[in-house]
Amino acid sequence: MSVAAPPPSNVAPAVRLFLCGDVMIGRGVDQILPSPCPPKLYEEYVSSAEDYVRLAEAASGPIPRPVDYSYIWGEALAELEAQAPDARIVNLETSVTRSETAEHKAINYRVSPQNAECLRAAGVDCCALANNHVLDWGRSGLFQTLDTLERLGVAFAGAGRTIDEAQRPAILDIPRKGRVIVLSFALPDSGTPLGWAATPSSPGVNLLRDLSHASVDFACDLARSAAQSGDILVISIHWGSNWGYGVSNAQRQFAHRLIEDAGASVIHGHSSHHAKGFEVHRNRLVLYGCGDFLNDYEGISGYESYRGDLSLMYFADIDAARGDLLQLRLVPLHMRRLRLERASTADAEWLAQTLDRESAAFGVRVRRQGDGALSASWSGGE
Repeated sequence: MSVAAPPPSNVAPAVRLFLCGDVMIGRGVDQILPSPCPPKLYEEYVSSAEDYVRLAEAASGPIPRPVDYSYIWGEALAELEAQAPDARIVNLETSVTRSETAEHKAINYRVSPQNAECLRAAGVDCCALANNHVLDWGRSGLFQTLDTLERLGVAFAGAGRTIDEAQRPAILDIPRKGRVIVLSFALPDSGTPLGWAATPSSPGVNLLRDLSHASVDFACDLARSAAQSGDILVISIHWGSNWGYGVSNAQRQFAHRLIEDAGASVIHGHSSHHAKGFEVHRNRLVLYGCGDFLNDYEGISGYESYRGDLSLMYFADIDAARGDLLQLRLVPLHMRRLRLERASTADAEWLAQTLDRESAAFGVRVRRQGDGALSASWSGGE
């Protein structure tokens, strides 16, 4: 029996990151888990979170209740086990609370602190919190969110009890490979209210007012102070509108500056309810919009052409020494019965063609592989 030789000592190991878009485990998702919040909602057309469960059941069939904490992740769990990422980073777009003090806004997401155990069921290491739903249930809801994540041992970035905590990076130690540093920002164009900005004396999110030169200078300064030489820096940004594939010049320039001046290895963009095109700039990954990963929109009509029912798992292999992207694997999933399952061949091919079309202008091509996953190739280092 032959044994493979160990890699040369001068070859740096790769750090494998799992990234995804919005994890929205409130409302209908919360209702099917073991310890849901009271279902009352304050929306214009829907007064009970149970209605979202009924819509999903009408579309796809009965959903057993209560489900265990792993149910909602479905077939994503097997892929996570197979790919064995060193760090699992998500955008948690839900307040973790039983607070009854809802903010005056169109939609308010919350999941009970008990049901937040589902994050541990998926092995989530870090939650980006700078988004337009983390304060849906007021300051008390934010406090309970932070307390619960601390109790679960899940790192977070982007929101805090003060501005110092909201701007503090999450630090993930990867044994024998180094550190992954996560910073999280929100932009008002994602629907994040300006009044949610954390201050020295009040809780809130790490909010940038715009994509101006002053804002990117500030973000770069914060990033440089957060990461040391040899760290892999992930900058998570909640920006842009819900629907549409457009990527503005301002977004591209902002992302490029974070790479060129702050040394970011990954720009983890989200807010759009569907996956958008992505770029590799100077061998660093820019995800402009990861799409929703989990939500309770099943059975709701409108915007079907964007296929918001399809989700993507992003597995990025990063050179531990240089911070460059070595390989990117995307795994298509489909949300059905409030659970993630493998996308069909047709759906995976639709995603491949859509992402290829939207990423081609950035020098990236996307193809579906024989196992149903998508692979990316890119040209040059610019």
